[in-house]
Amino acid sequence: MAQDSFSVCWSVYAGWMPWEYADTQGIVDKWAKKYDINIDVVQVNDYVESINQYTSGNVDGCAMTNMDALTLPAASSVDSTALILGDYSDGNDGVMVRDGDSIESLKDREVNLVQFSVSHYLLARALDSVGMSERDLTTTNTGDADIVALASNTDTQAVVTWNPQLATLKEMPGYTEVFNSSDIPGEILDLMVVNTQTLKDNPDFGHALVGAWYEVMEKMKAGDEDALSQMADAAGTDLAGYQSQLAATHMYYTPAEAVAAFNAPSLKDTMQHIADFSFAQGLLGEGAPDAGFIGIETPTGVIGNEGNVMLRFDPSYTAALADSQ
Repeated sequence: MAQDSFSVCWSVYAGWMPWEYADTQGIVDKWAKKYDINIDVVQVNDYVESINQYTSGNVDGCAMTNMDALTLPAASSVDSTALILGDYSDGNDGVMVRDGDSIESLKDREVNLVQFSVSHYLLARALDSVGMSERDLTTTNTGDADIVALASNTDTQAVVTWNPQLATLKEMPGYTEVFNSSDIPGEILDLMVVNTQTLKDNPDFGHALVGAWYEVMEKMKAGDEDALSQMADAAGTDLAGYQSQLAATHMYYTPAEAVAAFNAPSLKDTMQHIADFSFAQGLLGEGAPDAGFIGIETPTGVIGNEGNVMLRFDPSYTAALADSQ
């Protein structure tokens, strides 16, 4: 259905701070106006809650990772499109162990993390890399907003989290990082995901979001300190702190780079890994008989059930912007 008012939401994470800047600096408004529409950008304090807002239809789009897009909206039969491929985590997610210096030192310990999130996926990939599995330890679900307070408790043995919380943990005595997302480059993708039907009915919504995003990317690529300082402030850190988080984030600063990442055959392999993990964790829904239950459409082909595609990676809006520049 055609509409002229839209809303998207985001939560604090290095790769999503551009939404805060694009919103407060009127960049989203400017692009929305260009298409005679209105886009409201909303910050949600809890990451999982932001996705729930999207899945329940309260907003038209939300910043989330590739895995969460599959296991939350797509698994709830909300047909969703990855409109913007913003970055991949290149060290922004990490496994921290107290009084241990290897993945093996996690054995028989309790690990605090946001259950079934990319933190959980990162842990699974870490364990797999040394021939261990989740049976070798205990995981305890902990909200991202509570992780730092919990980590400072000396009873806490291990934590998996993302920046900015990860940076805080690295400064705590006794903790060692034993694995991070730079060990699995290109697997944890940070996206702006929108409702497929809404996008189809209102392509201008997609064009406006993409235009606003890459206007901010240009400033970041040029090292605009005013812009970066504002994002740092909104992320609860200073310019140096934010730049160190960005160093652990492989941003796709230009539309052309993002289109190349969308079109890379490796995207299909990554989503297969994620579908396998998600199925093993029971995250594809009650009735899912196998990892291919939910179809995932990428530019190089569909993974899984072509009759039940619920997650789509669509580079066309980014490509249109690249072509117009």
